[in-house]
Amino acid sequence: MLSRSGIGNKGVAGQDEIKYYSMQFSASQIALLINGKVEGNAQATVGSFGKIEEAVAGQLAFLANPKYEDYLYTTSASIVIVNENLELKQPVQAALIRVPDAYSAFATLLSKYQELKTQQLVGRQEPVYVADSAKIGEQVFLGAFVYIGEQVIIGNNVKIFPNTFIGNNVRIGDNTIIHAGVKIYHDSQLGKNITVHAGTVIGSDGFGFAPQADGSFKKVPQIGNVVVEDFVEIGANATIDRATIGSTIIRSGAKLDNLIQVAHNVEVGNNTVIAAQAGVSGSTKIGNNVMIGGQAGIVGHISIADGSKINAQSGVSKSIKQPNTAVTGSPAFDYTSALRSQALSRNLPDIEKRLKELELLVKQLLAERVNL
Repeated sequence: MLSRSGIGNKGVAGQDEIKYYSMQFSASQIALLINGKVEGNAQATVGSFGKIEEAVAGQLAFLANPKYEDYLYTTSASIVIVNENLELKQPVQAALIRVPDAYSAFATLLSKYQELKTQQLVGRQEPVYVADSAKIGEQVFLGAFVYIGEQVIIGNNVKIFPNTFIGNNVRIGDNTIIHAGVKIYHDSQLGKNITVHAGTVIGSDGFGFAPQADGSFKKVPQIGNVVVEDFVEIGANATIDRATIGSTIIRSGAKLDNLIQVAHNVEVGNNTVIAAQAGVSGSTKIGNNVMIGGQAGIVGHISIADGSKINAQSGVSKSIKQPNTAVTGSPAFDYTSALRSQALSRNLPDIEKRLKELELLVKQLLAERVNL
């Protein structure tokens, strides 16, 4: 349940006040959320989370790794989520919630908890600038120093945290969360249920410069936009460049880690995941369900087939045409072949020694043959 603990400052006239709540849940309520079964005090309540080895009264913990089982019998946590097949070696003080998979259930609970916390935020802090032509949906939160430009359309239940810039003609769909300090340039389109973490820039100019006869470079205007489809998550301090013409597109369900560079006119496919510090050059098309490791680099104007796996720090210099291909190295090539090559390279000193021994043996045999 939610209990009201305070009210923030009232916004400008006609705006809702910011409301803050503390949250307390009983073991029985939590069991309903994660389809678990309570063992012990079903009325035990918690208001926060803790590691099983550090949790205090009023906190919820979980036990999934058997290495931590000893903490179950000493923890001060009020509630612990455990696997349903766990056999207790001694009595426990905490209320237990038994589920088929404790780790998965705990992740589900964290997600629901975060969602509830975010939903509480409604209203407007001050100062905030909202252009007269902008349209703001219901149950929206605008943090302090948010700027919203002309012709912006923001859906329902959107949460925009402080120091965020929303440029002219931007579209943001329902239930999207924009964290502090994000910059979304003009004409960008964001769908529903998106999360954009702090410091990310969406819609900055693509890196387009035309070489001139005198050796200088002339900027090519970047007049396209960025389209981010539904259920995408973008990490902190990532950069997604606007297209020169057309759109840079992040397809539905894609997950981008922190510090990622996506260049102009790139397409990232459905449910593709890209780890931190990876970079994708202009006009490259990445398929669906691709996995790209950290610090990988992909050149421009190529395509990556569905289901491809690109190992960390790989340099991809040509298209991957066969679906479900795994590559590694720089330049990247077949993952299995690369591992064999690495194994051989580790044995090079021994191979060199054996070659020298063979050379010596051949010389001796030749010498003996000449003597005959």
